[in-house]
Amino acid sequence: MVKHQPLQVYEKQLCLSCLTGIYGCRWKRYQRSHDRTTKWECLWTLVLVVTFSLLLVWSYFWWEAHNDYNEFNWFLYNRSGEWSDGTVPILASTAAGFTYIAILLILALGHIAAGQQLNLHWLHKIGVTAALLTTIIGVITISQMWGEEWDIIPISLQATGPFLHIGAVAGVTALAWLVAGQVARADRTSFQLVLLLVYLSALLSLYLAPLSITSPCLMDRSNLKPPPTIIGHQGAPMLAPENTLMSFHEALQQGVVGLEADVTISQDGVPFLMRDRTLRRTTDVSTVFPERQFQDASLFNWTDLRALNAGRWYLKDDPFWTVKSMSRRDVERTRNQTVSSLEEVLRLAARSNVSVLFNLRRPPLGHPCHDSWVNDTLETVLRSGIRQERVMWTPDWDRAVVRQVARNLEQTSEEKRSVAELRQRGIVGLRLRYNQASAQEIRGFSEGNISLSLCGVNDPWLFSVLWCSGVPSVSSDAPHILRKVPYPVWLMSPDEYSMVWIATDLISFAIVIGIFVFQKWRLSGMRRYNPEQIMLSAAVRRSSREVNIMKEKLIFSASPRSLALPLSDSGKVVKEVSNGVASADEMFAENGYDGYTNQGIAH
Repeated sequence: MVKHQPLQVYEKQLCLSCLTGIYGCRWKRYQRSHDRTTKWECLWTLVLVVTFSLLLVWSYFWWEAHNDYNEFNWFLYNRSGEWSDGTVPILASTAAGFTYIAILLILALGHIAAGQQLNLHWLHKIGVTAALLTTIIGVITISQMWGEEWDIIPISLQATGPFLHIGAVAGVTALAWLVAGQVARADRTSFQLVLLLVYLSALLSLYLAPLSITSPCLMDRSNLKPPPTIIGHQGAPMLAPENTLMSFHEALQQGVVGLEADVTISQDGVPFLMRDRTLRRTTDVSTVFPERQFQDASLFNWTDLRALNAGRWYLKDDPFWTVKSMSRRDVERTRNQTVSSLEEVLRLAARSNVSVLFNLRRPPLGHPCHDSWVNDTLETVLRSGIRQERVMWTPDWDRAVVRQVARNLEQTSEEKRSVAELRQRGIVGLRLRYNQASAQEIRGFSEGNISLSLCGVNDPWLFSVLWCSGVPSVSSDAPHILRKVPYPVWLMSPDEYSMVWIATDLISFAIVIGIFVFQKWRLSGMRRYNPEQIMLSAAVRRSSREVNIMKEKLIFSASPRSLALPLSDSGKVVKEVSNGVASADEMFAENGYDGYTNQGIAH
């Protein structure tokens, strides 16, 4: 044991050197200190914790917002006029910032566990401040530009809440080691009581948190309804260019029950498929008609529209990072896609016996079809030969006239109203964004025989939550992903979750009690048998900076032997040094002291 002790001491000193060096650039032994952390450094530790918490929420937001990345990029395109994947720099900077702050927080907790003074280096302080300000600016910007996306957090908690609770309990349970150590080391009873009260309050709050956790996936398996049917929004835009015949063919191969398209009226009255107001993003209009590339898409006639290519942009921009997985045949098909008309899609749906839902945009003022846009679209529907029951008609304009001409169309609204009001207006279908209907409202629409379809559903976790909620239909950019979800991601009965909840709390509580008992025994034993502390307790009755420095030198001495500090008759402290360690005078001189005298130590 004795021959291995120097190596153990060296390893411990090396760990402490790395800990204090990375955190505060305090690499030398004599720069380490066991003094209490200053209030200023305590404030910086609090700022570090706040920054970590904010970045944790920010990272969680973007993790769950994966469902809407394409919507975010499309929103940025409408703002800037240039297409790019804006999520890449956000995700990269968020991951880097979170990792950096997490490492600093772990180092800070390591200082606390080792009883080291916290002293964050000024470069790290700049980094923490930059991370905090950048995150705050990001939160404010998203709130102003894309505020409705914050709804993804409460919805996602329905899918992740039970698991986040278990993770939070595990994390706070692990903190018991630090809290117990601080309580055992503390000299003041008031500090011990406050620390214990804060920690136990946080632990108790987590233990009772499941009382506020609600999720539609906490249900008996016998009550689970069939999975929602899937409507291909713009076809299958992750597999082929959006709103093209190829995209709709891909969607049909994925087993969708309906096709959803974005419709605009051309200059000569032909309804065609286009989501954007201009043709710049999804066609080669900048090459074919460069002088007209910023014009409204509805100001082109059908002949000019048909001359444009609607597929090469997809191969170039690769909006969903899926082009590399395409076969050579699909690449050639993509390269030859053209702008599609509504009639072509309706005929495809009629042959495949699926429904069609389209979002119709009214042409601008001065357009030849500004007043006849509904009639022109209705004529196209009737001419296509599709069964009227298969068409979900969404425009509210002239709905009464539409009923007279085609009374069997499925009247669908995109505006949320009560069941009674929808029935009064003759509406039998409702199309909403996924965040606009709660589980209770979904049940209400189902009981009122209103066919509800929620759009923007792309991730399996969201599909699972809506499945458990009883949603009959969803519209998705990713039908090829959702069709592979045979069962909700997770499903537990309330009794099963209660057992998991209680077991988690009991195990955590037992571990916390064990940690506090062990820490009290371990640290009290160290105090009882530490020769340096016994000597100082006998020689010193009150603390001073000189004594703290002397303690520091003794604790971090490289000597494996015990250091004796006898008091001479005159009261001077004489240090016996062994194995070549510098003398006490030399060590004290490093810090500007000539030595400790009887005047420097109170009797």
